Amino acid sequence: MKVIAYCRKSTEQDDRQILSIDAQLKELRDYAAKEQLEIVASLREAKTAKEPGRTEFARMLEIIEKGGADGILAWHPDRLARNSVDGGQIMHLLDTGKLKTLKFPTFWFEPTPQGKFMLSIAFGQSKYYVDNLAENVKRGMREKVRRGEWTWPAPLGFVNNREKRNIEPDPEKASIVRKAFELYATGVHTLLSLGNELTRLGLRTRKGKVLPVSNVQKMLKHHAYYGVISMNGELFPGAFEPIVSKRLFDEAQEVMHSKSKPKRRRKHDLPFTGFLHCATCTCAITAEIQKGHHYYRCTHKRGPCDQRKYVREEGMLEEVRKIVERVSLPDEWADNMLKELDKEEIEGQSDHRATVQRLEDERKDIDQKLDTLLDLRLEGALDTGEYFARKNVLVARRVSLNQDIKDAEQNGSNWLEPMREMIVCSKEAKKLLSTENYAEFPTFLKRIGTNFVLEGNAVQWEAAIGWRVLAHSRGFRDWWARVDLNHRPPVYKSGTLTN
Repeated sequence: MKVIAYCRKSTEQDDRQILSIDAQLKELRDYAAKEQLEIVASLREAKTAKEPGRTEFARMLEIIEKGGADGILAWHPDRLARNSVDGGQIMHLLDTGKLKTLKFPTFWFEPTPQGKFMLSIAFGQSKYYVDNLAENVKRGMREKVRRGEWTWPAPLGFVNNREKRNIEPDPEKASIVRKAFELYATGVHTLLSLGNELTRLGLRTRKGKVLPVSNVQKMLKHHAYYGVISMNGELFPGAFEPIVSKRLFDEAQEVMHSKSKPKRRRKHDLPFTGFLHCATCTCAITAEIQKGHHYYRCTHKRGPCDQRKYVREEGMLEEVRKIVERVSLPDEWADNMLKELDKEEIEGQSDHRATVQRLEDERKDIDQKLDTLLDLRLEGALDTGEYFARKNVLVARRVSLNQDIKDAEQNGSNWLEPMREMIVCSKEAKKLLSTENYAEFPTFLKRIGTNFVLEGNAVQWEAAIGWRVLAHSRGFRDWWARVDLNHRPPVYKSGTLTN
């Protein structure tokens, strides 16, 4: 009797189950010699039988359909089928007589009603095995995720820690990923320009390739970076250290959402468009070229506007330079202020347990709400979509509380780092005054301020909200009152950032 020897292993990776097919083929040849079977073809396949679509399996059935073989020789029925479609095809060929027999060294089969019944049971058991295995794997993954464990390869910027069975920030790449969020949150960068900047900073894929734009966008939208695991649309608090704060992550999402609207491409380099608005009607400030010069004006998109003046780019440059000069700190002042901050960090320790306790109480309250929400879901009072929506809001708030508690436990000194950044930024401002790249001015201005408007020929602005909140914080005000007046820059008065 002519048979086809079919050997299959469940994985396509060469380094796994590497002896499986060779061992099967040896056993099948020995069995064929013993039973006096003629092997007309030996087919090998390294693919799971959980789903239909195996190439060699289809080829085998085609040979049998055309009469090239009378039967199939395999190690066990589960080598042939673990799904209903493939198993049904085998049974159909047996019913029509095109497949006369099946031979297995480990399983008895005869083409009789009883034999077909036993074969169908074997196929059913094979399908049950893979279905049950998949369910067990999913259940195990869900349990790990509930514990906050990352069960997949670490995202870019993280590394897998096998001892902790979780991920942790990559010592080399985490700071670059954090910088990526900070840069994008300014609104200055596109995904393409951010990708180029990350390449310059040395961030690449695990294979050493340049990050494509799609990967940059995927990174900026990945919940893991602020310490949350997303699984099938459901959020779980992660038991690993985040790379960015929830606040910074949300700022990046807002920028991405605003940039998703289609915009017309500019034919010319007009550096002062995109961040200025009209002081009269709040319309955007646009630019046009006349006789080789750039002129900035209101778009008048909301109707007639009293702002009818055109400002030449040279005048605009003079205005923004005034702002840069105003926030610029001499090196002596900046160095003195940084030294004062260092002293404050060492000496200004105080007990903020009350704040920490309040935040921890709120976190416990959220945990109780999550438990109640789960009970409602199990009782059928909430459908899956509503449960996920309400749960994800609570999980996001819980992650924010974790960051707030961490900041509060730093003994009220969480304002020191933003203050240092502000001073260093002001110290470096004077470098812009000698640059010929006008595009650097808007990038810098968006770091220090907001609400830039054109009123007549003048540019008005406000200090960025983060700096204004910092200036009104108790820790900063107490420190500012102790700083020598001779070391205060003109732009800061009475502990308040002014323009």
